[in-house]
Parts: sequence; structure tokens; C-alpha cells
Amino acid sequence: MSSPFAPDMVRHLKAVSEPALAPDGSQVAFTYSWVEPETLESRSRLHLLRLNCDAESAPVEFTQGTGDGSPKFSPDGQTLAFLRPDGGGRRQIWLIPVDGGEARQLTNAGGNVIDLAWSPDSARLAYAADVDPDAPAQTQTDTAGATPEGATPEAGTSKTEPIRVKVARRIKYRYDGLGWRGDAHFHLFVVEAADGSCRQITDGDWDDALPVWSPDGSRIAFVSGRREDRDVSSKSEAYVVAADGGEIREPEKWSEGLETVGALAWSPDGKRLLAAGSPSSNGLGLWQSWLYLLEPGREPMRLTDDTVRPTLGIPAISATPEIRWRQDSRILFLGESRGESYLLETGLPETGLLETGETGGPLCRVAGGGMQSAFLALDAGGNRAAVVANSPTSPADLHLIEVGRRSISQVTDYNREYLREHPPAGLEKFSIRRGGLEIECRLYFPPDFDANRRYPLALEIHGGPNGAFYDSFVPLQQLLATNGYLTLAVNPRGSSTYGDDFMTAVLEDWGGEDYRDLMAAVDEVIARPYVDGERLGVHGYSYGGFMTGWIIGHNRRFKAAVIGAPCTDLVGMYGTSDIGVSFGEAQWGGTPAEAFQKLVEHSPLTYAPQVETPALLLHGESDARCPIAQSEAYFVQLKRLGKVVEMVRFPGSSHSLPRQGHPKLREEYLARTLEWFDRYLG
Repeated sequence: MSSPFAPDMVRHLKAVSEPALAPDGSQVAFTYSWVEPETLESRSRLHLLRLNCDAESAPVEFTQGTGDGSPKFSPDGQTLAFLRPDGGGRRQIWLIPVDGGEARQLTNAGGNVIDLAWSPDSARLAYAADVDPDAPAQTQTDTAGATPEGATPEAGTSKTEPIRVKVARRIKYRYDGLGWRGDAHFHLFVVEAADGSCRQITDGDWDDALPVWSPDGSRIAFVSGRREDRDVSSKSEAYVVAADGGEIREPEKWSEGLETVGALAWSPDGKRLLAAGSPSSNGLGLWQSWLYLLEPGREPMRLTDDTVRPTLGIPAISATPEIRWRQDSRILFLGESRGESYLLETGLPETGLLETGETGGPLCRVAGGGMQSAFLALDAGGNRAAVVANSPTSPADLHLIEVGRRSISQVTDYNREYLREHPPAGLEKFSIRRGGLEIECRLYFPPDFDANRRYPLALEIHGGPNGAFYDSFVPLQQLLATNGYLTLAVNPRGSSTYGDDFMTAVLEDWGGEDYRDLMAAVDEVIARPYVDGERLGVHGYSYGGFMTGWIIGHNRRFKAAVIGAPCTDLVGMYGTSDIGVSFGEAQWGGTPAEAFQKLVEHSPLTYAPQVETPALLLHGESDARCPIAQSEAYFVQLKRLGKVVEMVRFPGSSHSLPRQGHPKLREEYLARTLEWFDRYLG
């Protein structure tokens, strides 16, 4: 007997992430994550799946830690490197033989290791780790050793930390999910695999990350935020530094002409670099980038247009998929278009520099579509790829792609039984046209949908504003839809994956045309006979929380609103958010001194007196991105005005609460949202 999803789905759904393919493509390692039912703590270990077997094989558990992840095969295929917390909770590099044996700790970094890369000869690894000059040398735990949200230290770990005052000397003194930063930075190190001897190769008042070895092992390319305006921008650059030597050397900049760089790959001959980056000065390079060819002394050569965007991560927060320049000059990368992920292939231009609007070689979709993916791994020849696919019918499964045959096959199915008992919602995709733009929408239906009934409608609004809804499994959308709510997910102007012009149309216009796009989509859906236009609810998180507050201050058609981690007061947000300056100035039109009235006019707090919709505020108490004061101010204003409002505070939770928060709190978020809609929509 099937049943709808319940908030306790977070206890039962398993996750797959961070695949790594052996150089010969014969096996794949990946991170397997679950929630321990007795303690409700998140756990992760490495699983290994052998691929070239005559009989169908199943993944086997390969490590025994409680927080293992980020596997990387050595180029000789003999050793697997991975990250695991040490006794102080700091993530370190560990090594384990591929043919079995005990794992050994390789590094003893003073702060968390966030990236690792093997040298071509398998003798060394480059890694990025936190360096805090203010922390006691023997621990550095207060800044770098803090356990990541949702993770748990190894058994026996002491959480006692030395007490010290915190001094801010720069605007970027904290970062959501990482907490207090002070003068801490990520820098690059090289460690010998044989004996663990280590040397630091970069230093300075900036962050260095994402190391990539040159084919001959003599140099390391990396991404750095060492620009002069680094404290007020989110821009970054590509540098190359010598891998050997006993002292820190001056790196060489390779990305002159680009404002942001988010990923790098070497050419097979080691003379050029590929970069996913952007020349735009608006600071949105991670939301819309292009592939570029970099060579010292030459202007960057653009290889792709903005019909796709390379998939990028955020160092120390989320993984960045691999980009591969093959020996045959074909380039493989993970990219996104119109809310769908693909393994993409392109080539180099035949002659000369590209003119405006031109690209490199023809762009080919190798495999994908109908899914969202943030993880890509390739074998040594770029002939086989592994991706993790989040689709509308499954939260995360490992898929194998044969590049030459353009074929894709699913190789894990950890949630099969649970999804059989709890069928996911059905999905319809449609578009509307407004103001000359095509606005794509996704409508989720209850599995037992009956067109002769009338259903309440829940409008879902994504964050960003430059995020997007994908063909993917979103727990809250599935919870609402399987419990009887038609759930509408819209990608209004401002959403990424639809081109640069579409994405930047929201700048300095929060609550303007983006709001009207959302309302037009709602109008389109409530015209259907099975939608009850008198029972409308709205939920959004982050920028979606902003928009939810904006909507109920300008529109009384919604009978229930759930507002997750919003920004409600842009003036206050500017000085208290970790990205208030670097992000806010471009999005909102300047500093409060330059655009005070504009910030006030675009703040939901300003329109609190007009609110008539019952509002539920959900916010993490450790949120540095949209600080909880944003919900506090809105709650007090609404309450003082006699409105129907409640505020729920989630202790120890950052802005990543819905994805990476403690399972108990993620479950609570889902439960309270569903209960609020049930209470007011029936």
C-alpha cells in the first residue's frame, strides 16, 4: 500500500555524491550518506563499485568512518585518497589501498582540508586547507576545526575549544556555513604520499583553492581571490605556481581579461588552461560563466555561448565538477541549460580568436537531460564518466556514461524500496510568455491526481535570485504534492540556466518584473478547472523568502505563507550579511549611502502594514547569509500590527539548513510547513 511522503523522509532517503572513477574506468568510488536512525545524526562512508565484471556487481562499503567523503584515485590506480575528520574535527587527507587494507591519515593540517588533487606520478598531493594566523598553533579549532553543519565528529572527539576574543579587520570576517573567518584563509600545500612531509606553496591575505596539476607535474594551477578589491567583491582569478621548492614562490596570473574564474583544467601539452569564468563585472560569474582558453600574454578565447553554463561549486562549500581536455582536443564538462544538466562536449576553434557571438567547436550533448547534477568524474582517457543524477523521481543515483556511445545507465538504486512505498509526484513542464520572455514552469501533481477534483495550489519560489528550479527531486515540493497540493515551481526572470540577459534582468528590480512573472504563472494555473483559486499558499527560501514576504505585502490572494530565511530589510541586510557588500551592491543598485530610498522601497518590511496573509517564518539562528535579524524584524513588525504570524528558530543552523542542516531540524522544517498549509488551506 503506497502512502504520501511524510516529514520523516529525511530519515529514510539515502544520498550518493562525489564520484571518482579509477584511471582505467574499471571501478567507481563515491560518497554514500545516510541518517543514523537511533541518533538522527548524518553519516557518510565511501562505497566502491566494480564496473567491468561479467556478473552484475553491487557497491560494497569501503571505509568505516562516520564522515568520509571526497574520494580521489591516484593516477596509477593503486591508492584512494579521501577526507575524514581527525580527533579534533578537522578534515584531513587519508589514504587507503584500492585492493584493501587499513586507511592511514596523511595530513595533520591545522585547519580543514577542502580540496585535494594527485600529482601525475602519484607521489604527491596538492590540497587547500584553512590557515588561521590568530588561532593557537596547537589547535586552530575555533575557526578551522569547527565541525561542519550536519556533520558529527569522530567518536571520542572533544568539542571543547579555547576561548578567545574575535577581531574583525576586513568586511569578509565570516562566511555562511564556515562561521567566523577573521583573518583565516585557504592556502595551497603539497604533501608527499610516502611520508606525509608537507610544504605550503601559497600565502597572503586572500583565499587560494581548486589546485590542478600540470601534466608534467611541475606546476599547479589554482583559483585565487587576491584582487585588490577582494574585500568588497566575489571575483577570482587563475594563477599558476611551481609545485616544487622549499619556499613560497610568486604565482603567475593567467586569466587577465576575466573578472571571475570558477574551475580550471590543463591542456594535454601543459601550455594552456581551460577556465570556466566570466568577464562580467557584476560579480555573477559563478551563476553564468563560459569556457575560455587561457594562455599567458593572450586575451582569453571564449569557447561556449550562454545557452549553457558550466556547472560550478563554491570552494569549501560545494564540490566543483571536473573539466577534461582530452588528447584528441575534445573538451568534456558538466553544464546546465533551462533547468537540466548534461555532460557536454565541445572543441577548439579552427583558426583565430572568436568574434562576438561565436563559439569554439560545435557543442554536443553527450548525455543527460531530465535531471540535475553537481558531480562529474572521468577516467584517464575521458572515455567513461560518472555523474550523480537528481531527477523528479529519485533524489540521487549514480549513473555511468559511455562517452563514445553517448549512452547513460543507472548503476545505484539505494532508495528503490522507499520510493516504491512512497511514489513521487508527477511533473508537467510548461511555459508562458510575458514581456517578450519565455517563463518556464514546473507543476507537480499528487500521484493519485484526479482531474475531476479541485486542489489547493502551493507556489514555490527559489533562492538566488539567480538560482533555478531543475528537473529534480526537491523534498518540500514532493512533500506538498504527495499530500494533496498542486505545487508550482517557476523560473522567473533572474533565474540562471536561461542565458545571461535573462539572468541579469532582475538586477536592481527585486519585486518588480520577477514578481509579475510569478503572478502570471499563478494566473495561468488557477484557470485550470481542477485548481481551487481560493486556496493558494506560497513558500520560498532565501530570495524566495524575500519574494514571499513581498508577495503578501502586495497581494491578498494567498491564504497562507511560509517564509524561509528571508531578507526583509535590505538596508539592514547590507551590513549584517556575509555577502551584503559583494552581492548586495550589484543586486540592489549600490550602497545604502548611494541608494537608501531604493533599498527601503524594495524591502518587504516596508509593506508589512498591508499584509493580511497568515505568515510562518522559519530561520536558522546561525545564518550569516540572511541573518535571523531579518526574520526578527519582520516578525515584530507584523506582530505589533496585529497580524497572524509565528516565528520558528532553528538552533545552530546556517543558511544551508534545508539541505545540510541537522536531520531533526530539516524534518521539523518540512513538518511545520505542511502543518501551516494544512491549517489555513484545508
